Amino acid sequence: MIRCRDVRKVFRQGENEIIALAGISLEISTGSFAVIMGPSGSGKSTLLHLIGGLDRPNGGELLVEGRLLAQMADDQVTLFRRTKIGFVFQFYNLLPTLTALENVTLPLILDGRPNAEADNRAEALLVKVGLEQRRHHLPEEMSGGEIQRIAIARALAFNPPILLADEPTGNLDSKTGAAVLSLLREINREDGCTIVMVTHSQEAASYGDRTIFLRDGRVEEEIP
Repeated sequence: MIRCRDVRKVFRQGENEIIALAGISLEISTGSFAVIMGPSGSGKSTLLHLIGGLDRPNGGELLVEGRLLAQMADDQVTLFRRTKIGFVFQFYNLLPTLTALENVTLPLILDGRPNAEADNRAEALLVKVGLEQRRHHLPEEMSGGEIQRIAIARALAFNPPILLADEPTGNLDSKTGAAVLSLLREINREDGCTIVMVTHSQEAASYGDRTIFLRDGRVEEEIP
């Protein structure tokens, strides 16, 4: 469960205040696939970053998986983010010098897991995203769609209950993007993973259970 109650976020630039979120209230139930849309500057990515613990709100209450993130210490938030939330970004964020397998094992190795355990988990995830045959390829040797699927596999390393996706098909053609969205929908349905996705694409939004429209840092409309 993700619950926002009058969540506010203000950024300061010199003497100016930029209101990114002006009082967001919404709930995203466990196991759902929620899509967040809105024009540039509406607060979509800011909201996603707050849910993921990458930033903290200035006011209101944000509850994620039963935890009030704003009341947690930095090291607690870091551990929570690592094990409870997977991130998928528009620009992939894979390390270019590591193979597909190594990119997926990296968070597990950094968590102190034995190499054999990390390799076995990564191998299973590559099978899940249909790229086991590319395990020893570098990112530069793969297509954009393949790279994004590797990024999704990495995001699932700890079997997180929540997956946050920020424009995951923004750099992909329509056919490749549809394949990535189908994979996300499969993960949502088969694993019960709660997915929150930011997108500008109406086609991408059609893969979700509900669409939340933001404007000027507020919820303007919701379509189930």
